[in-house]
Amino acid sequence: MTAFNRKSTRSAVFSPIKATAGGRTANGAPGFARDAKSDLFLLAAGSFFGQDAFYETGNEQADRFRALVCVNTGQDPYWTARFLKWLRSEGNIRTGAIVGAVEYARVAQKLPRDSDVFTDPEISARAVVRSVLQRADEPGEMLAYFTSRYGRSVPIAIKRGIADAIVGHKVNRPLYSEYTALKYDTPSHGWRFADVLEVAHPTGEHPEVKGTETANLFQWLVDRRHGRDGDPGELGLSMARRNAALRHVVRDNPGFLLDAEGLKEAGMTWEDALSLAGSSLDKGKLWEAMIPSMGYMARLRNLRNFDESGVSDAVALKMAAELADPEKVAYSRQLPMRFLSAYRAAPSLRWGYALETALDHSLQNVPELKGRTLILVDTSGSMHSPFSKDGTLLRWDAATVFGLALARRAQSADLVSFSGGYWGGRHDSSKVFPMAQGESLLKSLDRWKNGGYFIGGGTDTAGAVQRHYRDHDRVVILTDEQADYHGNADVTATVPKDRMVYTWNLAGYRQGHAPAGSGTRHTFGGLTDAAFRMIPLLERARNADWPF
Repeated sequence: MTAFNRKSTRSAVFSPIKATAGGRTANGAPGFARDAKSDLFLLAAGSFFGQDAFYETGNEQADRFRALVCVNTGQDPYWTARFLKWLRSEGNIRTGAIVGAVEYARVAQKLPRDSDVFTDPEISARAVVRSVLQRADEPGEMLAYFTSRYGRSVPIAIKRGIADAIVGHKVNRPLYSEYTALKYDTPSHGWRFADVLEVAHPTGEHPEVKGTETANLFQWLVDRRHGRDGDPGELGLSMARRNAALRHVVRDNPGFLLDAEGLKEAGMTWEDALSLAGSSLDKGKLWEAMIPSMGYMARLRNLRNFDESGVSDAVALKMAAELADPEKVAYSRQLPMRFLSAYRAAPSLRWGYALETALDHSLQNVPELKGRTLILVDTSGSMHSPFSKDGTLLRWDAATVFGLALARRAQSADLVSFSGGYWGGRHDSSKVFPMAQGESLLKSLDRWKNGGYFIGGGTDTAGAVQRHYRDHDRVVILTDEQADYHGNADVTATVPKDRMVYTWNLAGYRQGHAPAGSGTRHTFGGLTDAAFRMIPLLERARNADWPF
């Protein structure tokens, strides 16, 4: 009898997230400990920094995140630098990336001067700081975090990275402009743009800025911060001048706020226009004037306001087409769950098709899976924990979005919601969700929610696998991995070793529920669909690497 040359033999493949036996899950099942890179990736990509989770407080997660950044920076600064840049860009995680860059810089300054973080400019602390600062309010956010935790002695690398980002050195565009100053430099912030300038000294780092319009902008920001209000027009700042003039005029004639082109030329944000208008204008007409200058996310968040104020169907139709535009969806980098949140918040059905289309565009990485696929969606009590900062979305919402998307693209899929209790004799602890041909994903979500598929209770993952696995070609489990005790070596023990099992982690807790990283057992995570790229790679007998 042959030892290796068998029909079921697969080529060895490997994936980046590693987990080996050790410890226990939060519910007492055999746990699988991850290495430092895997632990950091899942924690950062699958949760929002400092937000409470079911099994971990926000402070506990924040402390673990900081510690993992420090460990990985010391062990592999190349990996950590690339990871933090990815986290802010494709990962679309803002706060975690900013905190991570600060901790990277603090570790880097303690390393020997001949270390790569000093000799290789691509992974210097300066470069890492620069890479994560992608919005104009983020330099102030970074300095607020650093000084509130470590005091006012800011490392020079952080100052220089901030200076680079402000003037656009080695990045696509400068962060500070007339428009971003009017939008983000408001009295509600402790760190104003001028405060950042006085710490980072961008004109000192970049003398080429002196004598330019950018230098004039910096001068105006500092003068304004210190009460030396002058005419911005004298410094060549036409937008700031128009903004000041418009604010003065609308005190006596609010109707000027209905001039859409005038609002855009004056860099008037929709928040400012609403505040200045008060109750003196028709809100529907005011929204119609502001919509052309509103960003994608602002429009998405205000669909309810558009409906309640009476924005016309003609304006809504044009805006819906822009919301559904694939290029605008890609550029906006909105997470798939944001479209679900907007759909649930909007009273009118006129946005439904646009949001459905936009959601599909945001899930473009979902692969078409051949053969039979078992998809298990964890809807236990811990998955009921908040997944968005405002609490409107829960972890099981995200799991269901991704599970439904995968089922729609699979050649043949059995989609199951599962919780706990199967071993105790309960047979209502899992439910097969019948897919409907041609049904939109958002309508499927409504049917899931209204049909009682959010079960609650424990997390009997092993029982759900045993109950529903019927010679499928692969199993995909969307979960926080905190399985109940089940008596097996791991939750996938009943699936043959020659069949692929993928775990999509949606929480980033320390312990996993199964081995991962080689053979036929693999784990991935994150808030976007990018991780799905791993499945076809691994099934073509190719190794899968980090997404950066």
